[in-house]
Amino acid sequence: MPGIDTFKRVAREVRQDLAAARQRDPAAHDVGRVEILLTYGGVHALLSHRIAHALHEAGVPLLPRFLANVTKVITGVEIHPAARIGEALFIDHGAGVVIGETAEIGDDVTLYQGVTLGGTGFESGKRHPTIGDNVVVGSGAKLLGPITVGSCSKIGANSVVIHDVPANSTVVGNPGHPVRVDGKRPEGPDADWAHLPDPVADALKGMAERIGELEELVAELSGTEPPAQPAKVRPLRRGAGSDPAAG
Repeated sequence: MPGIDTFKRVAREVRQDLAAARQRDPAAHDVGRVEILLTYGGVHALLSHRIAHALHEAGVPLLPRFLANVTKVITGVEIHPAARIGEALFIDHGAGVVIGETAEIGDDVTLYQGVTLGGTGFESGKRHPTIGDNVVVGSGAKLLGPITVGSCSKIGANSVVIHDVPANSTVVGNPGHPVRVDGKRPEGPDADWAHLPDPVADALKGMAERIGELEELVAELSGTEPPAQPAKVRPLRRGAGSDPAAG
């Protein structure tokens, strides 16, 4: 059975989880820790997992899986008792989050709703992702297989990641691929998913510019007038008004 040192560790981890919720959720800045503990489903799921994981490590049969299943029914968050989770994890909203058996999560990680840290295939051994420190994973993102996500990376909402991600990267798309934000390391955790790079739009823009150049060249060689309105690729964002990621 777990000893007193195990329960002290669990209590310390829960305090860090509560502090992470207050720090990273704008709606919790003026909320006390007791209220967060009583009302945040993601915190409930983490508290339950900390206990279930301690029981699992101690070799207690049945109870860890039973506790994890009850927590899934109540919170909508499914975390296998064997998953290794570091300090100060914040699960925002929580609904639909799935963390598999061999998943490993570093310190100060933020997961939004609908995130899956899943496996591929039916082989034994390491089947789930390893997440570094200070990683932010956006809503609905799927990280599949024994991949590694480097520290300080940011996974865009609804991305599907099946390959390793270098540290200090931003990943978007399906399948996900690393890009950069203005050539700089993404600084998080934050919820600014409105200003992620769009590599598909960038590629289309490059093609449109190249087509415009070719049209001008053909017009010059044929002695005709080039098109008055060359094709342009415009971002699907408002050009005016408040910042959609400001709050």
